[in-house]
Order: sequence, then C-alpha cells, then structure tokens
Amino acid sequence: MQFLLLLLLFFAPRETASIPLWSERWKAASLVVAGLLIGVGLTFGISAALRLGRNLTPLPRPKESGKLVETGPYGLVRHPIYTGVICMAYGWSVLAMSWLTIGYATVIFVFLDIKSRREERWLVEQYPGYEEYRKRVRRLIPFVY
Repeated sequence: MQFLLLLLLFFAPRETASIPLWSERWKAASLVVAGLLIGVGLTFGISAALRLGRNLTPLPRPKESGKLVETGPYGLVRHPIYTGVICMAYGWSVLAMSWLTIGYATVIFVFLDIKSRREERWLVEQYPGYEEYRKRVRRLIPFVY
C-alpha cells in the first residue's frame, strides 16, 4: 500500500482546471522549503535505519530477537523512518508547487499514522519498556505529535 501511495505522490495529476499549480512567484521559496523538508526527511530516515541496525525489517512487526531502540532519532520520535518519508513527501509536494500533491502527501501521513498505531500494539507486546517510552516520546512529529 505504501508503494502505491508513493506512486500516487510522484505520478498522479498535480493540477486540475479547478486546482491549478502555485504561482511562479513562489518558486524560489518553494525550492528552499522543499530542500529543507527533503533534507530533514533523508536525515531522519537514513539515521533511523542505521540506528536500528539488525533490528531493521521490511515488515512492521518487530523481530523476535530485536531490542528496543530509544536513542538517536528514536529519542525524538517513535517512528523516525515514517517521519522521514512524510517529510520527503511534503518536500516533493512543495517542490511540485501543487495543492493536489500536498493532498497526496497528507494521505501518506494518515496512512503511516494508522500503520504506526497497529505497529505499536506489537511493540508493547514485545518490549516491556515500550509503554514508558511511548509516554516520553512523540509518535511522528518531534515535541508535537
């Protein structure tokens, strides 16, 4: 499903007759904001994957032999790889200067939020310290959510 949503983000229409692209006067600002969002997203995603090390799995279920990681980007948010994907999706949307693409990025955000909730049920079962960690650290947006 994630893959299909990313295809939507990159290849779906960016404008319609009633929802045009942003004005060209916003191009310079959009390049700066997009660069920042994509840079933050890449940093979060890559550093989180590296921090997980052998705990990293393509599936949302934690490995049986895994350990709870609470440092690095995991000290800022509980799902930093998802945070990275979300930042990059919004960065791409700003780069595309498209309200529709921002809508697609929002669908990705909602999907990953729902997915993280399901994943957290498994994390609570697997790691005794996860409940306390969940009380201290926000889900997807540092200090906010």
